[in-house]
Amino acid sequence: MKDEGLVKEIPAKSGNFSEWYTAVVLKAELADYAPVRGCMVIRPYGYALWENMQARLDARFKATGHVNAYFPTLIPESFLKKEAEHVKGFSPQVAWVT
Repeated sequence: MKDEGLVKEIPAKSGNFSEWYTAVVLKAELADYAPVRGCMVIRPYGYALWENMQARLDARFKATGHVNAYFPTLIPESFLKKEAEHVKGFSPQVAWVT
């Protein structure tokens, strides 16, 4: 990993939480920015944390009778148009796949 991408100092959590969180994630090498704007690569430590949380939560959910479901990450444009008023606030961040 290139040294220039590392966070040199962690800002105060009480200041700008978003800035602090991003610095911690980068410094701990949990994730890194991808070349595609708005995307991140989940690195091995980050993925290990995710798998651990998922396994523990899954066991707790199943113990209460809940089951898992998986929803698509790609949504047809027609569905977004039906919810145009709701989508308006975050439409600049939508990744349009054509």
